[in-house]
Amino acid sequence: MTVRVRMAPSPTGFLHIGGVRTFLFNWLYARGHGGECLLRIENTDTSREAADSVGQIEESLRWLGIDWDGEMRFQLDGADRCRAEAARLVAEDKAYEDDGAIRIRMPKEGVVAWDDAIKGRIEFPADQLEDMVILRSDGRPVYNYASPVDDWVDGITHVIRGDDHVSNTPKQIVVLQALGAELPVYAHAPNVFGEDGKKLSKRHGAVSVGEFREAGYIAPALMNFLALLGWAPDGETTIISRDELIERFTLERVGSSPATFDYAKLDWMNGVYLRDLGRDAYADALLTFLLEQGSEWDEARIREAAPIVQEKIGRLGEFADFVGFLFGDVAPDPALLDETVLTEAATRLETVEPWDAATIEVELKALCERLGAKPKTVFLPIRVAVTGSRISPGLYESIELLGRDATLARLRHGASIAG
Repeated sequence: MTVRVRMAPSPTGFLHIGGVRTFLFNWLYARGHGGECLLRIENTDTSREAADSVGQIEESLRWLGIDWDGEMRFQLDGADRCRAEAARLVAEDKAYEDDGAIRIRMPKEGVVAWDDAIKGRIEFPADQLEDMVILRSDGRPVYNYASPVDDWVDGITHVIRGDDHVSNTPKQIVVLQALGAELPVYAHAPNVFGEDGKKLSKRHGAVSVGEFREAGYIAPALMNFLALLGWAPDGETTIISRDELIERFTLERVGSSPATFDYAKLDWMNGVYLRDLGRDAYADALLTFLLEQGSEWDEARIREAAPIVQEKIGRLGEFADFVGFLFGDVAPDPALLDETVLTEAATRLETVEPWDAATIEVELKALCERLGAKPKTVFLPIRVAVTGSRISPGLYESIELLGRDATLARLRHGASIAG
């Protein structure tokens, strides 16, 4: 049997990161079994369709590294087939007309059950299922009818989706059985919760792939992180490449308990991926990110600054906060400045040769000895005067990049406003 799965978002807004995790599970399963992964836009409820959503869905998946087989299609493309099958079900007395709509007959006894590949055996008492409308009076198919018809027509072998679809499954099973179709394997992945134990939503911050991209996360790190939301290869491994994810992913290792979206872990993981990049690759990623954000900073200057932040930041979006002092004026807090320290620093650095981090380090450490003060006492006002912040990349490297003239000017200005 050739594995065939489908990713089936609805075009009702930007692609939620929890949904992307489920799409990733589909994609990993298909690619790991040499199968196919289809993209279907479930647009039966046209009144909720957002015009920009489809393009955003495609762009988000491509950026993350998730591709699909064949052309993307819309669920309503199969409306004629749905109407034809509904007419057949009426003719076979498996469905009936009701005020212009068509309802399918639900079983009245026993249970509707399936062996879920993640959750195990699930049963729904038949007497709790009401006869379901499958075609509205205007001829449009409802979701719980169109979706299984499409799965049947598309030859879907595995329906891997979120836990919130469990209640839809018995209805869709009844539809497929009425059609005489073979049932796919159902696998319901756990929900993704925020750290407050509630289902992930806008209250938890960024919820779309685009927002994570804009914050400076990179695609390989985000893919790795999302794959571990509810799945683990062995309980120990955390950094896993795209190819290894494909090779190792199994439904058997997907847990049934809700997964927690831990931003601190994502930041850590993103930092690991960023630090693992070669110098040029890191600078390229940084430049691409800044251009996407509309930055007009000088490219050569960005490349010069890239190495001094690579070990410091976990997201590309933090770059501006760390090295903004290289691209514009600063406003140091006078309360953190020290006139004596800054005046002495300017004097010692005025004649430093060569102007590089190693020589600057020697001079500033000598300044500490001259003043009889600990480095942290001396370096804080220098850092604040030069960068405008308590936190910055390495002090010596920062001063080297800023240049002699700008550094001396800031040290002297700082001395003049020290509080």
